[in-house]
Amino acid sequence: MIRPFADSREDPRPEAGQSARSALAAFYAVPMVLNLAGSAAITTGPASWPDVERLFGIRGEPSRCWCRWFALTGQDWKTTPPKARKEQLKAKFDDGPEPGVLAFRGGEAVGWCAVEPRQCYPRIERSRILRAAGPSTPEGPAVWSVSCFVVSPGHRRSGVAAALLDAAVGHAFAHGAEIVEGYPVDPSLRPKAGPADLYQGTVKLFGAAGFSTVSTAVPGRAVMRLRR
Repeated sequence: MIRPFADSREDPRPEAGQSARSALAAFYAVPMVLNLAGSAAITTGPASWPDVERLFGIRGEPSRCWCRWFALTGQDWKTTPPKARKEQLKAKFDDGPEPGVLAFRGGEAVGWCAVEPRQCYPRIERSRILRAAGPSTPEGPAVWSVSCFVVSPGHRRSGVAAALLDAAVGHAFAHGAEIVEGYPVDPSLRPKAGPADLYQGTVKLFGAAGFSTVSTAVPGRAVMRLRR
């Protein structure tokens, strides 16, 4: 699993060419299908709460964090129990765009990618990695962040993360994003990085999706952006 929310969490864990990404806003209403040899096709779409609840399950980090790590800071994180975090994520489905996208195989949700306006993630906005990107960092509701991936056991390294990232970009552009931002890890500079470190994806994953690197000021980490 590209798994969220482990270890110290001091900052978000995390080329070029937009290619066809700008057309995804119009395309997004049609589920994406990728034909992978030897496995069922992957489809993607905006997340629904029942599917997210089933995917996150009752064990492991997703069922404790509920994608609230970047939304809660400091004491708020410490004093908000998992049940309350779950309710907070559930409430996100009642207002505005869905807070993420899902990947499916055979009708079963096998992956999740969280994507929202960066202002929804105060921990990212205050993070060392974003500060290190410099004073020209864009601001405002048109800047969206891809904050984490969850992929079910048995479906890793099979194209799910790539499908999720493409869907997340389409989802963001369809709802007004002008810039989509990611904070991936560069395993070539962090060879000991394991699944718990890679929940924000890899530089290779984002590069293949057309993102450009704008900062590598934090060793082994990058800020990458895709413009509409």
